[in-house]
Amino acid sequence: MHTFQPCPIEVFESNPFTLLSNDWGVLTAGNHEKTNSMTISWGGFGVLWNKNVCYIFVRDTRYTKGFIDSCGTFSLTFFQKDFNRSILMYLGSVSGSRENKMKMTHLNINYADGIPFIDEGNLVITCKTLASSKITPESLIDSEIETTHYKDGDFHTMYVGEILQILAR
Repeated sequence: MHTFQPCPIEVFESNPFTLLSNDWGVLTAGNHEKTNSMTISWGGFGVLWNKNVCYIFVRDTRYTKGFIDSCGTFSLTFFQKDFNRSILMYLGSVSGSRENKMKMTHLNINYADGIPFIDEGNLVITCKTLASSKITPESLIDSEIETTHYKDGDFHTMYVGEILQILAR
């Protein structure tokens, strides 16, 4: 296992617009008995309810959603630029309900205060879920969003997570 050091949020210098959309992250949720990870590229960071937060979007059909709902915590792991992108694509396209993604990718799970994350990353953000809100057709003001992103009816749930800690390797 790698050694991670706490990174004070005041010195966190990643671009919030590219960290998820361009660099991708791996969302991991679960406990010591069972975890699941998936690639995400939608979300952001900010301040809400006087707390530093991140917000992420998980489709209702994703296996990881059940882990977030039951555990109430999750992590986001980010990797160096030269990390094997095909592994990230695999984590985002294969369901952990059908196969052991960690075994297939040779990635390892580590824990920070009981919250699982991918040990091979170089930046980890652990979060406690504060709120969730299901995206519905009625909640969309721009109808083009539904026709472009939800043709199959597989909507997202938005999770707001309080950032508990940032760890860097």
